[in-house]
Amino acid sequence: MRKSGFTLIELMIVVAILGILASLAVVKYASLMRKANEGVVQGDLGSLRSAISIYYSDTTGDVPADLSGLTVNGKYLTALPRLRIPDYHPASAAVALGAADDSGGWVFDNAPSSSRYGSVWVNCTHTDTKGSVWSSY
Repeated sequence: MRKSGFTLIELMIVVAILGILASLAVVKYASLMRKANEGVVQGDLGSLRSAISIYYSDTTGDVPADLSGLTVNGKYLTALPRLRIPDYHPASAAVALGAADDSGGWVFDNAPSSSRYGSVWVNCTHTDTKGSVWSSY
């Protein structure tokens, strides 16, 4: 009388295949999470730029002295967004004035003589998943 079933080697092959498939899924998931975080950064940057533009219109040609001026009474923003740059800098709402120093957070140019007067950008010189430098956003 012969019993049917799987041999140990067959089960080990199936487990190995499942392990390979699971490892591929984890890598793909990590990549998707990183891309989602990059989208959040771009969205937050767009919100800041819109708030500065509205402030500029309301004050007939002035920009705030620093980005915290956008949060007064919650008229333009309730709070500065915390910038989360995956793998490079901790989450931060810090603002560097004038020039980027790759410390994370935001950079805001408030010097009227500057060609980038009133501009805000990401304070990071690393690259995203597409190879673009974060500060070029």
